[in-house]
Amino acid sequence: MKPNCSIPLFLATFTFASTTWAAVKPNPLFSDGAVLQRGLAAPIWGTADAGEKVRVQFDGQAAEATASKDGKWMIRLKPHTAGGPFELTMAGASNTITAKNVMVGEVWICSGQSNMAFGFRGAANEATEKLKANYPKLRMFHVANKVALEPQTEAIGTWTVCSPETVDGFSAVGYFFGRDVLKATGVPVGMIHTSWGGTPAQSWTSVGGLQKDAELDHYVKEVQKLIANYPQAAAKFPQEQAAYQVVSAQWEKEFGKEFNPKLAAWQKEKRQALAEGKPVPPEPRPAKPKPVAPVAPEGGPHTPTSLYNGMIAPLLPYGIKGAIWYQGESNAGQWREYRTLFPRMIADWREKWGLGDFPFFFVQIAPYNGQPPEIRESQFLTLQKSANTAMAVTTDVGEAADIHPKKKEPVGARLALAARTLVYGEKLEYSGPLFESMKIDKGQAVLQFKHVGGGLAAADGELRGFTVAGADKRFVPAKAEIRGDTVVVSSAEVAAPVAVRYGWANVPDVNLCNKEGLPASPFRTDVE
Repeated sequence: MKPNCSIPLFLATFTFASTTWAAVKPNPLFSDGAVLQRGLAAPIWGTADAGEKVRVQFDGQAAEATASKDGKWMIRLKPHTAGGPFELTMAGASNTITAKNVMVGEVWICSGQSNMAFGFRGAANEATEKLKANYPKLRMFHVANKVALEPQTEAIGTWTVCSPETVDGFSAVGYFFGRDVLKATGVPVGMIHTSWGGTPAQSWTSVGGLQKDAELDHYVKEVQKLIANYPQAAAKFPQEQAAYQVVSAQWEKEFGKEFNPKLAAWQKEKRQALAEGKPVPPEPRPAKPKPVAPVAPEGGPHTPTSLYNGMIAPLLPYGIKGAIWYQGESNAGQWREYRTLFPRMIADWREKWGLGDFPFFFVQIAPYNGQPPEIRESQFLTLQKSANTAMAVTTDVGEAADIHPKKKEPVGARLALAARTLVYGEKLEYSGPLFESMKIDKGQAVLQFKHVGGGLAAADGELRGFTVAGADKRFVPAKAEIRGDTVVVSSAEVAAPVAVRYGWANVPDVNLCNKEGLPASPFRTDVE
């Protein structure tokens, strides 16, 4: 039997007791500059006095709802074609709120960890692209970081219209994706950006979602324990926080002034060593360990379900077309579990939105010295487990010494290729070659691929990055040749090959692609 992780009454009381409903208040998603999803019965919702009638008007449509006992109301507009700007009016007995410059078009969620949160300011081609970023039909809603122990109802954030003056605050990947979708479709595009650096996928999955797979029950138990301890933790936390601030300030005074410059110098040396492929020097240690901040009673961004509750639940059931996702680095140490967790998270979002298997396109994390190939494999395998997905491969745009590569335009563009093809009907190749099957022929391994496009190709020179092994599983560098739509792999050291690997390294040196220039995903034929 699955554990029961319902929120106790004391927590519900604590959360909502201070809330007083009064005048009509729409969810902040329905504010100036918003984009509503075209072709969908778009939900509009908010709060008001219990029993108050709320009237919503939009481009000749009118709908009415009565706020429930807990002060919540919702209406659904009739499906609307792309266009705008319009005004969205929400009125009650005592007030009227009008959202101006509202468009109807394509709405996408962009989420994940730091590489999705990575801002346009800092992207490789920021200087040249910024002056071009005058797209009044492209908007982004940035969801503020929030941890919560139970699902929240109000998104914290505002819509921003894209211009050279505002684009610095956009997610770089979200911007380049949205820009390309706008150019391809000609209709307004809204990007709802909800991401948090350094966070794992379990934080972005609901308790109900985690409960559906026994392998993930340990996360459910972690949340249950946090809930059970909440009253005591909440009572003690103010004193713990005050004490921490005192000892932290004292540590900075006594030890930090000497240690912090040493740490900064070491971090610079580390980046240089990684870039040059040299050993990383020993990390300095302070004379006294730095005090550790107390954990908040509701947990932190690594707490299972915390970001789903605080940054996804408040968006439900906003009308969307699909989602793009860039995450995985924080689950690299649990790559085997990620094979289950990531598809479960995708399914969870789809179940909660109630829009069927909406498009979910994700980025295979880039080469980096600290990221093993197994996590990329887990992402690759998700394509087989989750319908209506696509993966942007980034083997050619990583940085060995930087987990945050600056070349974000190719990433956004490749995600947009998937959308342009799978969602908007363009006849394009949207993926690099993906390994499909292997057969052995006269001592050679013959590899078949999906997404060969106009044909297989080597980006520069002879093919690189292939290794082969016999029954002893000792992998050696291999010769690889393109023959038609196959790659033939062999080695004089392996008379009877049984397995092939490609790009099987933290920072793979690879160059297989298709003639459209899209790189092949790393893979191994001997999947565990």
